[in-house]
Amino acid sequence: MGRVRARRRARSLVLKITAYTVSCLVVAGLLTASGFSYLVVRDVSAIGGSHAIKSGKSIGAQNILLMGLESRTYWNGTVLPWSILKHLHAGSRNGVLYGGVGGNATNTLILIHIFAGGKKAIGFSIPRDDWVNFADTVGPQQSGKIDQAYGVSMYFQEQALRAKYPNMSQNRLAYLGNEAGRAAAVATVEKLTGVRIDHFAEVNLYGFYELAKVLGGVEVCLNHAVYDSYSGANFKAGYQHLDAAQALAFVRQRHGLANGDLSRTHRQQAFLDSVLYKLRTQGVLTDLTRIQGLLNVAKQYMITDSGWNLLDFAIEARGLNASHIVFHTLPIKGYAVINGQDANVVDPAYIKSIVQSAFYPVAGPSLAARHKITVDVLNGGSTPGLAAKVSAVFTTDGYRAGKIANTTARSSTEVLYGAGALSSGRRIASKFGIAAVSSSAVPAHHVEILLGAGATVPRIRSRHRHQPVAIPTKGAQGGAVSAKNGIPCVN
Repeated sequence: MGRVRARRRARSLVLKITAYTVSCLVVAGLLTASGFSYLVVRDVSAIGGSHAIKSGKSIGAQNILLMGLESRTYWNGTVLPWSILKHLHAGSRNGVLYGGVGGNATNTLILIHIFAGGKKAIGFSIPRDDWVNFADTVGPQQSGKIDQAYGVSMYFQEQALRAKYPNMSQNRLAYLGNEAGRAAAVATVEKLTGVRIDHFAEVNLYGFYELAKVLGGVEVCLNHAVYDSYSGANFKAGYQHLDAAQALAFVRQRHGLANGDLSRTHRQQAFLDSVLYKLRTQGVLTDLTRIQGLLNVAKQYMITDSGWNLLDFAIEARGLNASHIVFHTLPIKGYAVINGQDANVVDPAYIKSIVQSAFYPVAGPSLAARHKITVDVLNGGSTPGLAAKVSAVFTTDGYRAGKIANTTARSSTEVLYGAGALSSGRRIASKFGIAAVSSSAVPAHHVEILLGAGATVPRIRSRHRHQPVAIPTKGAQGGAVSAKNGIPCVN
């Protein structure tokens, strides 16, 4: 059982790499292949195909969700042939059909914010086992691990369609099922993080291997030699070249590493950095054959929302490279068995505050300015004494303590501010992952916090100066990996 779980977790990271890398390669290829404009435009026009969400803008600041499916099938539901399954160590055909191997869980979810101007980006990996409330999900199941939202909606949508239209073709059935899954996955991530998703890119398992083949492998660096019979990783220490099969083993390894999944997350980050570095320095993007190969992989294995203008996005993001992208992993509170499943316990309010602070940083007020603002806290939730605890947090942060009381029951938290308190209102609201609202009913130089159901005490790092919500970078959840010269050394 442990080996099966290890393999499933390893494949989720393979998919994570596939999603982000394919997206970056498409963009990078477009930017550099000016001499091949007709071919590029033609092939990029073939990427897309989904109407699951209402697309946002393709230039300026935007949020992009990258999804990787665990599926061992093509997009129409046909199982991958044994020759491919064997090469990917992805189980057997019978295992896929009758043994529950694979599925349509989004074992990879990476939310990336591209800042206006396209020269800076920050991304968050969302752990697949985070237990959440779903959004826009088809069927009776409305909560579970976040990676289940896609598969649950797809399953129930296909069941309903089969019953209503028994003669519907398999291709049409699979397309509509996937569309329901995509919509649910996007909406669920929006609900968890509190930000709107403008675009998404989705890939399946087989794309990683094909991509690595087109690239001709990658360069990596290991701090120590490793050998792992589970993943097939058998590498010396130091810098070295890996072919496609070895790259697969590199990102799959978890056993034998000091920090397990954390070290494997660092492997994923290192692989991405290596790919981008190779594209920039080894002439891949000036080779028509290789560019066409990359685009062919994207056309076959990547689905995006049909409203995403990749050409406009490419022009906007032409200055983006590995040194301008920072990755983190959203934190968890702990582990628990929920409805019979091993799951991660998360704090949605804290996650919202982290994402909001990272994606939309606010120039907060100075300590002297905070001393002039009074914070009133009214508890409309169900946690006794929460208003006093929240008030104490902001008093420690330099604000004046105001009214502390209960109020009418509320379903959500709201932050209102009076005249002269705009900056503090925004700062305080960001700690709850929401936007502040101006109100003439709130006295001047006051901020009023109306706590709703599920509200928790916000976390503030410093009492002496403004800082954004701290993003965890150590511990079991992993953190960002910084690349030097494009290729970092990892465990």
